[in-house]
Amino acid sequence: MRETETDSLDVRIARRLALLRAEHGLSLDTLSDRTGISRATLSRLERGETSPSATMLGRLCTTYGRSLSRLMAEVEDTSAELILAGAQTVWTDPESGFRRRLISPPGGGLRLEMLEGRLPAGASIAYASSPQPGLEHHLWLLEGALDLTAEGRTHSLSAGDCLRYRLFGPSRFHCPAGGSAARYVLALCPP
Repeated sequence: MRETETDSLDVRIARRLALLRAEHGLSLDTLSDRTGISRATLSRLERGETSPSATMLGRLCTTYGRSLSRLMAEVEDTSAELILAGAQTVWTDPESGFRRRLISPPGGGLRLEMLEGRLPAGASIAYASSPQPGLEHHLWLLEGALDLTAEGRTHSLSAGDCLRYRLFGPSRFHCPAGGSAARYVLALCPP
């Protein structure tokens, strides 16, 4: 794996995913069975040959019992009190164009995580289950419109709306086509 400035985050994610699988004592076949991601794709992810989608990372994080923010914090290893804008990790889902900026990762004894999400118009991302059952969410929609399905209920949000919920099962974020991108702040607090 060759690390450059542009792919360094993907390389670090790949290394962390490989370490997590080893720490959990899982074979690629077992991990494939648990996540529904093919063995070949898992192998390419761990070698840094392909970038994971938000859906894939969601499935892997669920298997490893951690939130995506925690995974990103482990990759960045940031525990500073002040996290400057230029130092915040930004990741883009190659499948949907979803952009995720980790504003405040967990660390230094603090459990709350805060991120900014930007979902392009017409795009959707879905997660098969909560990475941690009962994970508390507070989503504040800053711009655009967003249909968020959690616990079998769909909520249509407009700019300025805030949705609070605990997540135990699947969720889906959808930005309606024809409008602007949905931009939001999401605060997560483990149970």
